[in-house]
Amino acid sequence: MSVYLISMRGGHKVASPVQSREEYIKLRDSSQQKANLQLAREGNDSAKRRLIQMNYSGHYPNGVVKGCKLPSMAFGFDLDDKAEFEKAAKILLEDPEKYGLLMLERSARQGGHAVMKRERGKTILENQVRIARMLDCEMDTGAHDINRVYFTTTADKDNLLYLNDELFCDNYVEADVKTEAVALEQRIEELPPEAHKANKHWHPAIHVEKEVQAKESILETTCDSKVQNTEMSYLGIPYSEIINKWWELYNDGHTPVKSNRDVLTYELAVNLRHICGFERNTLNAVIPCYDGFGEEQKLKCIDSALLSKRTQMPKRMRDVLTALRKDNMGNEDVVNAIDEMQTRDEEFYYRQLPKAIMVQGVKDSVEAAGHGLTMPVLTAICPAIGALATGVKLDVHGKTNSLNLISYIAGEFGSGKGNIDPIVETWMKEERELTKIYNKQHEEWRAKYKASKNKKEQPVEPKLPKRWLPLNNTVANLAEELQNVQGKHAFSFTPEADNVAQKWKSAMSDFSVMIRQSYDGSAFDREARSVDAVNVHIDRLLWNVVMCGTPDALYRVVSNYTDGFQSRIAIARTPDNTFSKLDDNPPKLSEKQTERIIQVAHLLPLMQGEIELPKLEEKGRQWVELMRLETMKNDDRIMARQRFRVCVTAQRMMCCLMLCAVCGQLIRKFGFAKAEIMLTQKKDLWKLMIEKTQTPKLLDAYDVIADSLIENNMFFFREKIDNAMSSRDYQCSVGGVRVHRGKNDSIFARLADEFNFEQALQQSIAVKGGNCSKNSVIMMLKNWKRQGIVSQQENNNYKKVTN
Repeated sequence: MSVYLISMRGGHKVASPVQSREEYIKLRDSSQQKANLQLAREGNDSAKRRLIQMNYSGHYPNGVVKGCKLPSMAFGFDLDDKAEFEKAAKILLEDPEKYGLLMLERSARQGGHAVMKRERGKTILENQVRIARMLDCEMDTGAHDINRVYFTTTADKDNLLYLNDELFCDNYVEADVKTEAVALEQRIEELPPEAHKANKHWHPAIHVEKEVQAKESILETTCDSKVQNTEMSYLGIPYSEIINKWWELYNDGHTPVKSNRDVLTYELAVNLRHICGFERNTLNAVIPCYDGFGEEQKLKCIDSALLSKRTQMPKRMRDVLTALRKDNMGNEDVVNAIDEMQTRDEEFYYRQLPKAIMVQGVKDSVEAAGHGLTMPVLTAICPAIGALATGVKLDVHGKTNSLNLISYIAGEFGSGKGNIDPIVETWMKEERELTKIYNKQHEEWRAKYKASKNKKEQPVEPKLPKRWLPLNNTVANLAEELQNVQGKHAFSFTPEADNVAQKWKSAMSDFSVMIRQSYDGSAFDREARSVDAVNVHIDRLLWNVVMCGTPDALYRVVSNYTDGFQSRIAIARTPDNTFSKLDDNPPKLSEKQTERIIQVAHLLPLMQGEIELPKLEEKGRQWVELMRLETMKNDDRIMARQRFRVCVTAQRMMCCLMLCAVCGQLIRKFGFAKAEIMLTQKKDLWKLMIEKTQTPKLLDAYDVIADSLIENNMFFFREKIDNAMSSRDYQCSVGGVRVHRGKNDSIFARLADEFNFEQALQQSIAVKGGNCSKNSVIMMLKNWKRQGIVSQQENNNYKKVTN
């Protein structure tokens, strides 16, 4: 259905499908509806709100409105101005089929509503702009939400001007609807900049001259004279020009030939899909068939590209658009559109994360830093949350451990890392205040010690349980302070990771050992030769660490790539803001956000005990298995090893966020003071509540977090791990031989449905480099056969098995 009656039931909006013209007319023509319309037209707002409400843009298979993002096959078009509506209605009624008109009505305020067929693959706003241009009329830019409702008038001929029975047809394929919903959510809309803004009203005539000039400029400066105005484009730039720039940057200006067209077409499609709305037909239309390439084979490359994991826009595609931006510096529309695209891409993870995870404290942290820093913020606050909830132990893969986390936020200077500092400090405010008190006590002891230096009796140095520990410290002092925290988590934060690299320069191996043992919560011992020095014996080292710094500093902190140090660190990247405009109103931590974070931080230490989260555990296992299959298809041993600790880290981070969800629920339901009392008196209350937070929507955040962690591990360390494992020293130590690993394009995806050994060898060499041996390909194919993803044919070819 493309029309639903929206009503309230039990305090929630529900959607009921209207299945026929007769039912639709009956709803509109009730005596109550007619009475309310008459009052509404006399200016009675209450009567207007009592009119029945219809939705035409959404698809509600379960009848639930809240949170639904499934699009229907139609969309609504709102014309508030009476004169504009009368002009548009006359044009629409002259040729309804041309505009895909399904319904046309006068509204309660004598403007009007039109419902039309939605052009697939395009958002509601894009379709509204298309119609506004066709009708040359003003449109309401605030009426493009899928769940938008329209106050309906009556069915008499003066109000219901047109109705097409096609509005009531039900030929939806649920899988297709869901697929398109995801694509539309991630789509970069092709719109004039003014239509993006919440102007309420927008008229194409005001901007048409400017847009025509912009298009003419682009065609003159970036296109061949043969390119026509009808050519498919992105942000006003023809796809052909984008593809030409791609080959210019990545293939010396040469287009693919027979020997490499499969590989290069796949690579192009993997990158180009991000600016084609992940649409198969669009990719097929804009990617040429190079050197006699059959369209069927080209589509297989495109299908393989579309099946690849969705991430942020790849760096190479961003570089192409940046280069085109430079070429079009004289065209303000193109520059602004590319800038807006890059801003939207920076918010990729914010859009990917389910809203259910944005609970009190977490949401406030993200909003205070800005949506582009979503993953850096989560990666920074989770170790703080884990340290505060020091009594909580999570069962992961049958092993119970504390929420031990070490993170590094990597970003170039001026990339916004400084926005994270006050957020982390706010989470740890109570511990910082306690540390100030302890420091004062220690200073008092030092003063007494100096005063009684020559006396027989001297004051004993106090063992102060400071949990906020600076990293600008010596190994001995830090080890001693870690021993004094009385079995609780210590926490260290540095906004400049070079402090670690410089202070611990001669003792980085000690730092590495301490981090590794704190991640696993294992024992830590340090024997001192000097009588005056302190021996350290810690049963369980609990120490969460957050570091912020440049990528260059990251490589100074992590310099050994085979000892397990690197795989224990959760890494996040700040977005590339090299060409971003300065925000007129940059996000900052408000007093209200500070208060909400402090409330959650205060409740976390009240939670004590061991928990099992079976649904979270199952989610982690599913992710590990999916990564196993993906890495096997690409014979990617480096990523296959990384997935194990990434899984554990992601589960611990999810547990931290779920603890915040519990705190938020208690505060919202009972208030902050009573929530504290309840957690103090009912020791197991939080356990019962956290089990209920394992909803499918919230658990979807696990995949986003885990994908981000492993993507960043590979981004920063793939080549360095590869080189380290290929070194002579490492080969001698493990008794094996390493081959070169290259970029992570799937070998399996590049191959046709049926292929031979030589083709598998060719694709392996294309991915891994010339050092790839036949034996390694033989072992790879054996693994594929053992797993059941390929079968061997009588002619010795291999055929992919369809699951």
